[in-house]
Amino acid sequence: MYALILPASTPFVLLATVMGLSWWEDHILPTPAEPVGIPAEAPFVPAAPSQLTELLSVDTPLTREVARR
Repeated sequence: MYALILPASTPFVLLATVMGLSWWEDHILPTPAEPVGIPAEAPFVPAAPSQLTELLSVDTPLTREVARR
């Protein structure tokens, strides 16, 4: 009998857990003192990536010249 009850109740247990965590987040966790606005600085934009060196083919033997790249 328990073999039928446990799999059938699993979605409801998960739903209750998510709802409890949602309530906890809304009521227990502290709220920020002031609303978060638009940042004063411009967002960080990374520099363009450098050119990739030529990739070795599978057939290229590993020599000292190739290993120095």
